[in-house]
Amino acid sequence: MSTDPSWFHPRGSLARDGWESVVDTRLAGWQHTGLRVADLRAEAPLTLPSGDVERMVVPLTGDVVVEWADARGGSGTERLAGRASVFDGPADLVYLGVGTSATVSGAGRVAVAEAPADQVLDVQVLRAADIPVEIRGAGRSTRQVHNFGTPAGLHAQKLLVCEVVTPAENWSSYPPHKHDEQVAGVESRLEEIYYFESEVTRGASAPEASDPFGLFSTYSSPAGRIDVNRLVRTGDVALVPFGYHGPAAAAPGYDLYYLNVMAGPDPERVWNITDDPNHAWVRSQWTEQEPDPRLPYLPTAAPKGRRR
Repeated sequence: MSTDPSWFHPRGSLARDGWESVVDTRLAGWQHTGLRVADLRAEAPLTLPSGDVERMVVPLTGDVVVEWADARGGSGTERLAGRASVFDGPADLVYLGVGTSATVSGAGRVAVAEAPADQVLDVQVLRAADIPVEIRGAGRSTRQVHNFGTPAGLHAQKLLVCEVVTPAENWSSYPPHKHDEQVAGVESRLEEIYYFESEVTRGASAPEASDPFGLFSTYSSPAGRIDVNRLVRTGDVALVPFGYHGPAAAAPGYDLYYLNVMAGPDPERVWNITDDPNHAWVRSQWTEQEPDPRLPYLPTAAPKGRRR
């Protein structure tokens, strides 16, 4: 099995040009998706150059201002209402089409999802109040999903983006699944990026020395050999070029968040997956269980536990 470190990147190990993390086609073996993450300062905007790439700007914490100029000569300023943390429901977002340049500023933290593309599409603003909050799974497999960048919620050429909140002790990205073969109506070919955050579970008190974390796994499929089993913390990035991936497990005492960025070579922009046949049966158990009553996580006052 490959334990190639290029598929897992601890916080800060992909720093470039003022960004804490940058994933793009400069990474060996990476073709279809990209990600930028940074802490923002209002006096030091970060630049997104124009090019053959479509993007979504996702505030992680705090409000974000995006000034843009598109390929058709249009320009504007979008003020995105953020959130106290990624565990406080959706934020406002903006989609920037191919050929759009932008500067991003604010006083929080931001992620930018990217995918190489060639269709010029209009800038789109999605407001938090209009983003559906989906409760997926049941029992200890319950998680909260914000599907703002899927075909149902966003007009894009290649980019698929969502975020998932998994409360302490629950599993998500489960059963393990893959999307590395093109089987019409069954499975898509999609690269995937996982960007993680973790913090003390909502409502709990924790000592200063607490160390929020989760677990993440990827393993081989017929499309390729891969073996990733890592503790994940805020700012860590996992890349899934192929293979079965999951679970993403939230440790007792700590909630887990991840932003997923997906795109691939198939002509159809769709998320079709195949479960690991050894574990697919688990889905049938959900019909006999109730969803976790702790969800949904929506905006609230900052919990007593230490944020990371």
